[in-house]
Amino acid sequence: MAGQVITQIKSVLVTVLWSGVVATAALFLADKIVGLRASEEVETIGLDLTEHGEEGCNVA
Repeated sequence: MAGQVITQIKSVLVTVLWSGVVATAALFLADKIVGLRASEEVETIGLDLTEHGEEGCNVA
C-alpha cells in the first residue's frame, strides 16, 4: 500500500510541475501577443468604461 501512495504522490508532483510549466508558457505567449495588463491610461479611466462603455458603479 505504501508503494501505491508514493506513486500517487509522484503523479501529483508531476502534474503540478507540468501544469506550472504549461501555464507559464501560455502566459508568456499571451503577454507577447496581446499583453496581460491594461495601459495606465485605461486603468485610470476605468476598465468598465473603456471596455464596455458603461460605468460599473456611481461613486460620488
